[in-house]
Amino acid sequence: MSNIKEKILEEVKHARETCEVSGDSSQECAVAWDVVEELQAEASHQKQEKAKNSLEIYCDDNPDAAECRLYED
Repeated sequence: MSNIKEKILEEVKHARETCEVSGDSSQECAVAWDVVEELQAEASHQKQEKAKNSLEIYCDDNPDAAECRLYED
């Protein structure tokens, strides 16, 4: 997760520099901030991923165990 935070900080810096050079209303500036938004959305998505409980971890390690069988109708 810290890797994506570092990447976000790099892209924010890049976006600010791009907007300084190209102007705040330029296409390049908008694209640079879009990249920042995409990275922030990905970081948020990664935070929301549900942690596995002990049964899920057990079933990942022992898929043939009776407790882990899935039945379909």
